Amino acid sequence: MSSNTLPNTKNVHIIGAGIVGLCCALHLQRDGWQVTLIDKVGPGESCSFGHAGVLSETSALPNAMPGVMVKVPKWLLDPEGPLYIRFRYLPQLLPWLLRFLKAGTASESENTVRSLLALNAGTVEKYQTLVNGSQVRSLIRPSGYLNVYQNESSFNHASRGWELLRRHGAQLRMLSGEELHELEPTLSPSYIRAVLIENQGYTTNPFRLAQVLSEQFSQTGGIILRREVREVRLSAEGNVRLNLDLGYVESKKLVVAAGAWSHRFTAQLGVSIPLETERGYHVTIAHPEVLPSHVIMEAERKFVATPMEIGLRFAGTAELAGLEAPPNYKRAEILLRLGKRMFPGISGTEKTEWMGHRPSLPDSRPVIGKCPDAPNILFAFGHGHRGLIGAPMTGEIITDLIANRPPKIDITPFSPERF
Repeated sequence: MSSNTLPNTKNVHIIGAGIVGLCCALHLQRDGWQVTLIDKVGPGESCSFGHAGVLSETSALPNAMPGVMVKVPKWLLDPEGPLYIRFRYLPQLLPWLLRFLKAGTASESENTVRSLLALNAGTVEKYQTLVNGSQVRSLIRPSGYLNVYQNESSFNHASRGWELLRRHGAQLRMLSGEELHELEPTLSPSYIRAVLIENQGYTTNPFRLAQVLSEQFSQTGGIILRREVREVRLSAEGNVRLNLDLGYVESKKLVVAAGAWSHRFTAQLGVSIPLETERGYHVTIAHPEVLPSHVIMEAERKFVATPMEIGLRFAGTAELAGLEAPPNYKRAEILLRLGKRMFPGISGTEKTEWMGHRPSLPDSRPVIGKCPDAPNILFAFGHGHRGLIGAPMTGEIITDLIANRPPKIDITPFSPERF
């Protein structure tokens, strides 16, 4: 690849072709910008490929909610627990964990909930607008979101979070076991309580959603480069120089939306961001014989059951092991066991397994904003397990910032300078 310097003042390059990068690209394109997406893998083939597909506006509680740390030792000792740390990675992880502990106050939790609810607002409708034509109905489904419990103590322990969301306008219904099983008769009778979050949604196929958005982007003049970005630098003229695996390109403006790898590029620009990978797994059963009518969160084990066009997907848990360690598919096997307990009628044996790198920050808020010393470079990463939910609004914010318009919501909580 030869040098490619674009003279057009309305050209933007985006590092990262996941769901956040795609939403940024489409919004910028519709605002009149010439956009180039760069990723070493195809659109939607990384973390955006295999998540649970949840589009819940109220998914706003921070991971470091007050009371969570009390549960961590039990989770770590439980082979089927929702959290796993590879202890050889612990020394490298420790600074992030200390920041995580500091974020676990009541006031910080309140700030995080308020800011994430604003970022997530209208996500179902925003995707319905982004996805063109007849494919909307098959890809984006309005739905209630059920959180289910097997005992009263777990239900009561979660009440602080539900009250916090309710204070900020969430529409919640507390269900008895009888009411729950009227809604989901194939669910195990061991579940005795539930919280139904109304007016939510999900995508029936996260990867196909990314493919549809990337096709729309390409068909309307967008450029996708399947290249690895090795270095980001500012040129003497103030443009952005991207050194790729084959040559380099220069651009007037850059958006860093590279998910769990984003901090490597910010470090090259002199900006330190405490980004970790919260590795998640899924198992998808192709012909399960049983499909719930809602997206269901198993609230104690922290995994989600989603009815998809390709089968029934169980996705979730958190593994802290860094970017380089190979997948541990025992985590997917655990999800399968737990899923079969959740739905005793499952009979399918054809399945797929997957692991992805969620980009996670200790306060559970993404980084969205301008690079402190280079305002023509913008950051859009760190959404954790909420990237799908917050991606459309993130795209709108990035587009407003690049066009020097005030964003629609307060983005102070997402500042890259908060660390």
